[in-house]
Amino acid sequence: MHKILVVDDETRIRDVIKEYAEFEGNLVTEACDGMEAVNICKTQDFDVIVMDVMMPKLDGFSACKEIKKFKDIPVLMLSARGEEYDKLFGFEIGIDDYVVKPFSPKELMARINVIISRNLSKEPAAVNNSTLKFAGLEVDIAGRNVYVDGEKAELTPKEYELLFYLVKNKNLALSRNKLLSDVWGYDFTGDDRTVDTHIKMLRNSIGKYRDFIVTLRGVGYKFQFAES
Repeated sequence: MHKILVVDDETRIRDVIKEYAEFEGNLVTEACDGMEAVNICKTQDFDVIVMDVMMPKLDGFSACKEIKKFKDIPVLMLSARGEEYDKLFGFEIGIDDYVVKPFSPKELMARINVIISRNLSKEPAAVNNSTLKFAGLEVDIAGRNVYVDGEKAELTPKEYELLFYLVKNKNLALSRNKLLSDVWGYDFTGDDRTVDTHIKMLRNSIGKYRDFIVTLRGVGYKFQFAES
């Protein structure tokens, strides 16, 4: 059984999600606005938050940023707005997925289950070294931190997962579909821009070592580093 917080000012939306989530054996807590969601998260823990964007008192994006200041809970954002800007902004503040209304409850639950599964097993079963070093770029696996020339880089959880996957498969060509499947854990068919957007964000986060992430035209990307 997993704990899910559903945040939406529409009772009908909350009821639908709750019905499907409880049918699968999950425990659902509801909030009708972002402010209530923030206050609930101060005293309770959840495996995932399903958060609407447009809500009274405090919108979903603002609520997400507030919650992530004190707890690292994965967030699936719901919105009637499907503009690329809104999706990019959501990913930049650290959300795990973005679903546009109207949505299929079954697909929504599939995405929720993937997020929960991925966060229950973020790290591989065995890792030979706790820190991977590539010149001045260091990836601290155990601590889930990244350092650029000794300075800690601020990465979103998804940026870290993407970077770790790239370095784990160093010098191997990885298609966008492969990255979507293994990093996001879901078939985002036709949504290759999700990968491109996160690659761009990741390159900005690692600064001078951005060129380690090589674009393979028509294919995807690879992390390229030649041992000295």
